[in-house]
Formats: sequence, C-alpha cells, structure tokens
Amino acid sequence: HPLYILFSSGTTGIPKCIVHSAGGTLIQHVKEERLHAGLLDGDRFFYFTTCGWMMWNWLVSGLASGATLLLYDGSPFYPDGNVLFDFADAEKMTYFGTSAKFIDSVRKAGLRPIKTHDLSSVRTISSTGSPLSPEDFRFVYDGIKKDVHLASISGGTDIVSCFVLGVPTEPVWTGEIQGPGLGLAVDVWDDDGHTLRQEKGELVCTKAFPAMPIGFWNDPEGKKYHAAYFERFDNVWCHGDFAEWTAHGGLIIHGRSDATLNPGGVRIGTAEIYNQVEQMPEILEALCIGQDFDNDVRVVLFVRLAEGMQLDAELEKRIRAKIRSGASPRHVPAKIVAVADIPRTKSGKITELAVRDVVHGRAVKNKEALANPEALELFRALPELAD
Repeated sequence: HPLYILFSSGTTGIPKCIVHSAGGTLIQHVKEERLHAGLLDGDRFFYFTTCGWMMWNWLVSGLASGATLLLYDGSPFYPDGNVLFDFADAEKMTYFGTSAKFIDSVRKAGLRPIKTHDLSSVRTISSTGSPLSPEDFRFVYDGIKKDVHLASISGGTDIVSCFVLGVPTEPVWTGEIQGPGLGLAVDVWDDDGHTLRQEKGELVCTKAFPAMPIGFWNDPEGKKYHAAYFERFDNVWCHGDFAEWTAHGGLIIHGRSDATLNPGGVRIGTAEIYNQVEQMPEILEALCIGQDFDNDVRVVLFVRLAEGMQLDAELEKRIRAKIRSGASPRHVPAKIVAVADIPRTKSGKITELAVRDVVHGRAVKNKEALANPEALELFRALPELAD
C-alpha cells in the first residue's frame, strides 16, 4: 500500500518521483532506528532536517519506537552555531542527527561544544547528506563529545532509508561507515559484476529488500524505475554511489558514481579531494568536476574561500600539495578556480553534475531543484577553463 511519494533531490538530473510502501518503509525504519541507531522507548530523537528531505520521514518513524520527536525550524547558525547544542541540552536530547556539512561548519567556525555544553544526555551523533571527512570524525570526538556513538549513515530518497549505517556494538573507525544494514545484501562491484575488497566500485544490493519503492509515479510499465536502478546490472540494484569495503568490514562512500572523475581513464571519487581541501581554513567549501579537454578529462576544482582570502599562487600551491600528500598525484587538479558561491539543492547537496553541464555549455534540466540556481551563472564561460 502506498505511503509516501518522495522526490529525489535532483543532484543527478530531473528529480525522480518515487512511491514508497507503508509496510516496507515502516519495517526498514524500525529496524534501523531500534537496532542500528539504538533508539529506546522514551528517547528524545532529533534530526536537523527540512520537511522536504527524506530524513524528515525517517525521523517521524521514531514514533513507532516510542521516542519523543524533537523538531527545530530555522537556521542552525542563528543566532550562532551553538543553537543546536543549546537545544540538545535544554531538551535532554539522546539522538542528535545532522549533516556532514553542519559538523564541518561547526569545526570551521572554531566552536568547541565539548567545552561549552553538557551534552550528557546525547548517546548518538548521526551524520548524513554527504560523506563525513576523517577530519570531522576526529572533530566530533575532540570537539563535541568523547563518549558518543558517531554514526555516519548513507542511503537515499530512493529507498527512504539506509544501505550502510551505524552499528552500536562495533567500534567506530575514522572515515568509515560501520557496516551494511541488517537484511540487506550490500556489496561493492566492479564494472563486470565482481565483488571488490578494499577497492573502489559500484555500491549494489544483490537481493530484493522491503524498502524498495513500489515504483515511480506515472510510470505504469516501470521503464523509468528499471532504468534508474537495474539497467547497469541485471536484476541487481545499482545505487549510483562510488564505494569501498574497508579492512574492518565497514564502507567508505567516495561520492556519486556519475560525478566521479576519470583523468587518464582512472576513476576518482570527488569526496577524496573534498576530504583534503576542506581541512584548510582558507576554504569554506569546494566542488570538483571533470572537464573534457584535449581528448581527455582534466580535474577542475572550484573553491569558495573564507572571508578576506584570495586565490593566489601560494594558496594554489598549498592546495595542490595538500591533495598530493593526502590523496595522490592523480587527484591534483589541473585547474583551481575561486567562485563566490556553489550551487546546492534544497536539501543542501552540492550539484556537481549541474556545474559540469554549465561548464560544457549544456542545458541544466533540474534548476527547480536548486536552492540557489543563480550560482550556476558563476561557472559559465569561465576564461580560466578555456586553455
């Protein structure tokens, strides 16, 4: 029986209109929230989310576990970046859910809630929306709270839940999501459908699961649904994430598969570059694309700089050195360009594909999904990318 119709964020094209079932959604959410999130009857459950993001639907299901829902409407940085931590203390929050971007912004703002707040009620801090960098894993324990379960989670609107998430009985390793969801045949495959271990590949689910959508709205023959998830591998869900199993049995998400870079024919995840440059205090955020150039693909890095900073030759040199030492020489961008803003969807995700289309002179089909579509004009016909 249909429960929700959710629209995907539009980071990979025109938003998909996804119909989710009542039974499958509830079973999946109760499993995740009770077993993976450790939610207990009487817990005070919070996720910083808009009503348009699937995390709102995930939050609402906390009622099925007897939790009290804590809701917040407004900017997480007004009047300052402490407001959600103030909220956590005031309401005795037990589960603090937020985004990787929020954690990164708190760190870059120089805040140290571990020194300014009690947070004794908080058992779990959860992060999603984009990969949480190793630097921000460390910041959670050094700057927010030492005795907490940090659960980086990843899934999507496509399944209104998670493929990989926290495991409260296992250790947390820096930069890693702890493991796959219970009952999900999650794997990482190469292009030929072979399992990869400690190598990057496609995140897949090889068996059916309850949270699969009923289908897409206005897709009576299921053609759009099939094309979205089952075209790559026959009868196997291909999620579109570039992922890697770790030695600990956890996973690392390196970004979206369709946003991976391919210089010299070698695939590189954009998150590997972001993890390096966003550690630098001069850089507020970054966006990376592959630009078709001279019969190859070159890596182009756009950076939004902190106030008062300029992208001079010295800063470019340090950015390249940071990427070279922290990732690899292949990750070093051919071009680094400073921009005043970076386009995001209404759920806060950066839009690499839309920027790539603008840089290549192609029409952007999903402007309605963007919170700041005017930012796309900053990337059009840039002289820095002409040679």
